[in-house]
This record gives sequence, C-alpha cells and structure tokens, in this order.
Amino acid sequence: MPRNIEIKARIPRIDALLPKAAALADRGPVEIAQDDTFFRCESGRLKLRTLSPSAGELIFYRRADRQGPKESFYHLTPTSEPDRLRETLSLACGQIGRVQKTRTLLLVGRTRIHLDRVEGLGDFLELEVVLEDGEPLEAGMQEAHDIMARLDVEPSQLIEGAYLDLLIQQRT
Repeated sequence: MPRNIEIKARIPRIDALLPKAAALADRGPVEIAQDDTFFRCESGRLKLRTLSPSAGELIFYRRADRQGPKESFYHLTPTSEPDRLRETLSLACGQIGRVQKTRTLLLVGRTRIHLDRVEGLGDFLELEVVLEDGEPLEAGMQEAHDIMARLDVEPSQLIEGAYLDLLIQQRT
C-alpha cells in the first residue's frame, strides 16, 4: 500500500504563505475544489472525494491522530460517478461527516504542499512527502521538517487528526 509522511498545520492566511510555497515549488499552484464525504470504517478512514460531477476518488487511509509528521498508508480508487457512489456508501456504511474545501496544490519534488481553505474552519497547510517502497520514515520526516522550516511554520501550529475531527469538535 502506498504511504507518505503527512503534517497538518493551522495557518493565519493562505495568501501570506502562498508566495513562500510558490518560491519552493517545481509545479503549481493549481486550485482544486474538493468535497469529501466520510463514511463509517472500523479499520481506518474512508472518504469519497468529489472533484466534479464526473470525477472523484474513493480514498481509504490509516494514520495516527497526533501532531507532527506521521506515516499515512493510503489506497485510491477513481470513480466517474461520485454522486452514485456516495449514495451507495451512505446506504451501506453510513456517513459520518462532510468536509468542503478549496485546495491550492504545489509540488516540491516528491512533496505535495496543500494550502487548504476549509469551510467552517479556516486556513491550513498540509504537507505530504511521498515515500518509496521500503524507504525509512526518517527520510520523509526530515523532508517535512525542512519544508516546514522554509515556510516558517512552527511546531505549535501543528494539529492532530483530520479536518472532519475539527468540525465535529466545533459542534460539541
């Protein structure tokens, strides 16, 4: 199963961080509207990401809910019928929440920089360092720390869990 090292951090404003990220990037920025529906899943997290009426992907992932760089295992399955798949999974598994965001994607080598404006939550940075098969975690963690430092993101800004967790915490 593919894996990466991931961090999430709360940031004051995307427009303040975008020039720094763009200066590091090999490619981007690309803006993407994403609508993620989460379903009950005992062995990790299962979400359907809708990108358009005819494009989406079912994403299963498993990672620790803690601050700082963490290993994430994931599996992606594309779909051309995200609305029908959402209906089927809702009936079969039950929905636990939905996250809508605008993502600005930039690439720095093998690292994906996501600048996310999450509806109801605010602005966030997410880094995903894609690991090779058998590559030690430490290499990806060091790369995540290096990019964090170059973007002036402090460890105190890091969050644990998923955007869905933050939205659920707000409701309680």
